[in-house]
Amino acid sequence: MSNVRSISEFHPHSPEPLTFAQQAVLERAVAKIVLLGELVGVSADQMILLLDSGLTVGELLDYLGVRTRQVEVMVKRGPIEVRREWPEGD
Repeated sequence: MSNVRSISEFHPHSPEPLTFAQQAVLERAVAKIVLLGELVGVSADQMILLLDSGLTVGELLDYLGVRTRQVEVMVKRGPIEVRREWPEGD
């Protein structure tokens, strides 16, 4: 049986390089996260800034999840109409 490890076990400064299969899994995961971010209005550059500022990957995923739910609510409600009622003059 192969030695399967969670991606969370790998650290950026690990002396052990990723295998080809691990690299492929990581690239697919990052592509999916970037796509989700784009769908909810967060660019890849914005996500990098969030991570560079100290957000963990788990916290970034939580944030994107919240944004996803906010977008779903807005889509269900439909476009917001702004109406301004003017008081009738004397």
